[in-house]
Amino acid sequence: MTAKERFLVLWRMLRPFSLTASLIPVLTGAILALTEGRFHGGRFAAFMVAAILIQGATNMFNEYFDYKRGLDTHEHVGIAGTIVRDGVRPQTVLTIAWLFAGTAVAIGLYISGTTSWWVFATGLVCIGVAYIYSAGPMPLAYTPFGELAAGFTMGPVIILLVYYTQAGALSLSALLVAQPIGLLIAAILMGNNIRDMEADRLGGRRTLAILLGRRSASILFATFFALTYLISIGLILAGVLSPWSLLVLVTAPSAYQVARLFFLHTDPPKLHPAVKGTAQLLARFGAVLVASMLVSVWW
Repeated sequence: MTAKERFLVLWRMLRPFSLTASLIPVLTGAILALTEGRFHGGRFAAFMVAAILIQGATNMFNEYFDYKRGLDTHEHVGIAGTIVRDGVRPQTVLTIAWLFAGTAVAIGLYISGTTSWWVFATGLVCIGVAYIYSAGPMPLAYTPFGELAAGFTMGPVIILLVYYTQAGALSLSALLVAQPIGLLIAAILMGNNIRDMEADRLGGRRTLAILLGRRSASILFATFFALTYLISIGLILAGVLSPWSLLVLVTAPSAYQVARLFFLHTDPPKLHPAVKGTAQLLARFGAVLVASMLVSVWW
């Protein structure tokens, strides 16, 4: 395998379309602090790298343990496939995952050393959640609590941590602005679980999508989107966000198209674009939100 081929395998192992769930919360927390005149470039860059590493480790833990439990096959849609398709040894995937997590911990020491040690403790909890999402006797991925864990830790928790490391204090505004981001992150996982319902059921999982049934799960998925926009409008009316943030509504047609796919299709290959579309919606929504916050400072 050439160096380029090895890089592409590692890139697929990261599941790059899902990295928006790391990038957008970090950007949101940092820009919120910047709008208040507080910004530390070194801590921002460190947090960005650490978040990507934790997300990458989470994806690799998921691939390793799903493979060990027999859930990942050549036919399975939406997986990185580095083990079942590229022939990467399972132990290699697990080793890289721990290397990523360990590097994130080292970066966390720098961040907390220049801010507060409770930041480090909270970061360790987030890494623990990333691990037990796929590992252990009862992984979160096998329960109805996966969406809650992902949406909460990668949305409000990360945004508040980033904001604190920039501004030196917590903020109710940061907590409120984190809610739409957390909902979209939860929607990514919800969409993934709707797509994989049949395979997950055979694999012994009891995800929220399986408990609700396909139609009710699809309605809840669409509700996540609706709440994202309703909360955003509410924050604008309350003065937490500026009127410029109404620009996030330009992403609403994309949200409609993505949600519609879950009511039209049941086959995993036809639903995979909807899962990727949810991650892309998070990227677009987050980018517009961040841009609107910056514009509100300048105008």
